[in-house]
Amino acid sequence: MKEVCEQFQIKHHNSSPYRPKMNGAVEAANKNIKKIIGKMTETYKDWHEKLSFALYAYLTSVRTSTGATPFSLVYGMEAMLPIEVGIPSLRVLIESKLEEAEWVRARYDQLNLIEEKRLKAICHGQMYQKRMIAAHNKKVRPREFHEGELVLRKILPI
Repeated sequence: MKEVCEQFQIKHHNSSPYRPKMNGAVEAANKNIKKIIGKMTETYKDWHEKLSFALYAYLTSVRTSTGATPFSLVYGMEAMLPIEVGIPSLRVLIESKLEEAEWVRARYDQLNLIEEKRLKAICHGQMYQKRMIAAHNKKVRPREFHEGELVLRKILPI
């Protein structure tokens, strides 16, 4: 690798993306997607065929922490199921009968409500965190240490 970089005068730098606040969320999302794929596949060889369905299911399921689906928080409306295109649902029929100007105005109103939905999801998330903290603190046993008692102390590397 070093020789190729020297030959083409490429400056190669090793780096890794590190976002401590987000890595846990990404790992949790990946874990959930792997669970969904695991339930959908018969053998390990056909997982790539089910990936799009698993992602669709993940994006359209309601999160306990926000009380909304990720799709609705991004686009301001719930996702339309593929079956709704072939067999029109009430929502499809209502939108198909709207004139273009009315549809644009309705969509604009929906987009204006996205911020409100996101703020509501943030509030819901904060309440969820408080409930989780209260549940955790309920199980934690308070301990008191006095001067002269022996305790184990973990020393972190610098």
